Amino acid sequence: MQDAASPAPIESALLNDAAGGTIRHGYFTRAGGVSEGLYRGLNVGLGSHDERDKVLENRRRVAAWFDLPVERLATVHQVHSPDVVTIDADYDGARPEADAMVTRTPGIVLGVLAADCGPILFADPDNRVVGAAHAGWKGALTGVLENTIAAMEALGADRGRIIACLGPSISQASYEVGPEFVERFVAGNPEDARFFVPSATYGHAMFDLPALTVDRLTKAGVRAESLGLCTYPDSERFFSYRRTTHRKEPDYGRQISAISIRET
Repeated sequence: MQDAASPAPIESALLNDAAGGTIRHGYFTRAGGVSEGLYRGLNVGLGSHDERDKVLENRRRVAAWFDLPVERLATVHQVHSPDVVTIDADYDGARPEADAMVTRTPGIVLGVLAADCGPILFADPDNRVVGAAHAGWKGALTGVLENTIAAMEALGADRGRIIACLGPSISQASYEVGPEFVERFVAGNPEDARFFVPSATYGHAMFDLPALTVDRLTKAGVRAESLGLCTYPDSERFFSYRRTTHRKEPDYGRQISAISIRET
């Protein structure tokens, strides 16, 4: 198997400062993996057509960055839903259909996959509760962010102490949508019109998913930020579903964003 440098994820200064060493997190890029071709680098997508052994090795490397075995890396079968699952010490590797996870159990890594959609990591360091959510437009619109916060509260988190950070995702400059897309948002909340600006294509608009995400997090009562990194133009660091579609490539990889409570 091809070898490569160890993964070196991007970290949020806000999360690190708040966590004080009790929680570890990373927004992983393509760097440090063994996949090749279209999937070059750290592709962790079991749903891709990449060689399974290489995907499993990449996932092992992600867990190893947390000093944990791959069996402690929890992911779900993401379906663009508002659904959240709670992971505890009995985690058995199952991947239920959901788009977010929460835990208060140390030594488990919560990981969400993305390739343009928003990966959001949550932490209440004081109460030692963490969460991870995958939020594309549908998940954000239907409440996956708010549901993750509520699930953390059920584990003892204090909403006012939760920090949330949006990782690499597609930016407004790269996200053109049709009029029916805009209508879907504005029909539910006319104020959401501010997340759209006209595009060069008549009748179309450019959608600011990161701004919508941070706005919903802030309105839900948590402290939120975005790393401000766009997946679409940066093919060296990030996989992108939309870029793959525009290039008419047959498939694409997925990067992972992950968080864990350190064992004491």
